[in-house]
Amino acid sequence: MSYQQIAYEVADGIATCTLNRPEQLNAWTPRMQLELRDALYGAAADEEVRAIIITGAGRGFCAGADMKLLGSFSGSGRMTVEADLPHVVNEAPPGPVRPDFQTEYTYLLSIPKPIIAAINGPAAGVGFVLPLFCDVRLASASARMGAIFARRGLVAEYGVSWILPRLVGLANASDILFSGRLVDADEALRMGLVSRVIRNETFMGEVREYAQSIVANSSPRSIRIMKRQIYDDQLTTLEESVAVAVKEMHESLRSEDFREGVAHFMEKRPPRFTGR
Repeated sequence: MSYQQIAYEVADGIATCTLNRPEQLNAWTPRMQLELRDALYGAAADEEVRAIIITGAGRGFCAGADMKLLGSFSGSGRMTVEADLPHVVNEAPPGPVRPDFQTEYTYLLSIPKPIIAAINGPAAGVGFVLPLFCDVRLASASARMGAIFARRGLVAEYGVSWILPRLVGLANASDILFSGRLVDADEALRMGLVSRVIRNETFMGEVREYAQSIVANSSPRSIRIMKRQIYDDQLTTLEESVAVAVKEMHESLRSEDFREGVAHFMEKRPPRFTGR
């Protein structure tokens, strides 16, 4: 698939997906949505990829839905899409996936690799929802983010009312959703909305260093299973969580990555994990 509104590259075990409409602050369109999903499914299937970064070109992450597009929806009561959308090439990762994790943005939770949102500037509306369904959020010092739906006469879209309270608590989630205000990077850090704030000058370099540390040191098999545990456990009981953990622990003891995990530690050398 030839991408028009995102850029995609793989280097050093890291797939970088860049929302690429910088003149429009990477405003979201149906084409961008489809292209990103296709790229992420491609990264999921690529054995060379062990971590994924999503960021924005230019000075913004994503300013939300393209306002011209929103204007076309006004009064219709439904959301139409562009007529010339491309056919996707890559398929969803194999294996059973909860229906909860197959919708427009929740599908990121089904990608069996760590996804890092590199929030390099404004992230609003749907551009705010997207990072919420990434596994780790890192913000530049100039990043600002917020839901803004209430200021457009809209509602908490795409599962944001499910994920946001889990990240920042009910009170902070209600504040963000009801006010529609933008939160700066420091406040986002205090809320737990992002894990780290990084200087603008070194932002992408440090994001890549973080991703590279995962690629170099962590078992892809462990991450794949832990990611499923984390998100499945949001919808299960503690008893079910423990039962799955015991089963997965027994299976991990028979894995190649466990043997390598012990061997590299004992031999005092970098690991050579295979993901098996």
